[in-house]
Amino acid sequence: MGRKKTPGLVKRGDCWHIDKKVRGRRLCESTGESDLGKAEEYLARKIEEIRQASVYGVRPVRTFRMAATKFLNESCKRSLARDADCLKQLDAFIGDLEIRKVHMGTLQPYIETRKGQGIKSGTISRDLAVVRRILTLSARVWRDENNQPWIDTAPLLELPNWEDAAEPYPLTWDEQQQFFKLLPDYLHKMALFKVNTGLREQGVCWLRWDWEVKVPALKTSIFITPGKSVAYDDGIWPGEKNKEDQIVVLNRIAGSVVEGQRGLHPTYVFPFKEKRLERMHTTSWKNAWKKAKLPCDGSFTKGPHNLKHTFGRRLRAAGVAFETRKVLLHHTTGDITTHYSSAELQELIDAVNRICTMESGVSLTVLKRANAG
Repeated sequence: MGRKKTPGLVKRGDCWHIDKKVRGRRLCESTGESDLGKAEEYLARKIEEIRQASVYGVRPVRTFRMAATKFLNESCKRSLARDADCLKQLDAFIGDLEIRKVHMGTLQPYIETRKGQGIKSGTISRDLAVVRRILTLSARVWRDENNQPWIDTAPLLELPNWEDAAEPYPLTWDEQQQFFKLLPDYLHKMALFKVNTGLREQGVCWLRWDWEVKVPALKTSIFITPGKSVAYDDGIWPGEKNKEDQIVVLNRIAGSVVEGQRGLHPTYVFPFKEKRLERMHTTSWKNAWKKAKLPCDGSFTKGPHNLKHTFGRRLRAAGVAFETRKVLLHHTTGDITTHYSSAELQELIDAVNRICTMESGVSLTVLKRANAG
């Protein structure tokens, strides 16, 4: 006869699972083992961890991966997908590390590797901010079964700043013409709309027909992008950066682009292969930027956000008032930005119509810093 298995182990498929009450606590989890002996060793370790924690206050070993998983499962952040991507990058470096051993020293290999890949300090700082948040929750919020925090204190993390942030590059009219003609048709239309509205890349990609609002008094329409996140059938709109609804007014060019898109897709203004494009900064964008011989940040091409810079600079060069520019650039104003009279809307439309063509008198002089040495 074979020996009896340890009580509390149940085989499901090829794997042994724990289902046992230990010191008043129900322990239900997979051992990850198909061999009974190894599964019993795993159970014994778990029982000893619970005993040590209960009798002596010794915390069980928790890895950073466990903490990251808890964070992703419980967080309601609008940027959670971005956080998941950065934690995936971090996992290879600190995933198996005990969370109490995560600090600047153990994070240094990650920082140096990403720097060597040409990743800017702003992106790395954004990743480390997620680590800092997880460590803070581990010290101040999360508690185990014995009411003990996961770690005693959260270590100080210094966010790198190598002063390598990309400088904005507003396009001249000639550069815009040269660059846009190298883009595929779908990106050309999106770029033309963006440079005439100042809408963020995310907003252009997500722009929906049900966000359009007709303004009969002015014989036109506008778009209102939701400030808060909204769940749709094909994904979650993360909301605007400042959490305010944003008004998107159309000048003659943006209006003509929108009219040309009608009937292409029932939901999205700028569809790509019958679905929503995730980003404008694609390989096609990068190739066109390089072919147009526009400046790059090292080996990286500048992205669509520079069209927003172009829009803002042209408004200023056209003499558009500061407060009007703030509204058109979707900067936080503290007002309910979607409540406008017809006269106020007309003022905004007139402002954006002032930058429609080169003949409008708007010109930009781009000053380039001479290379040292």
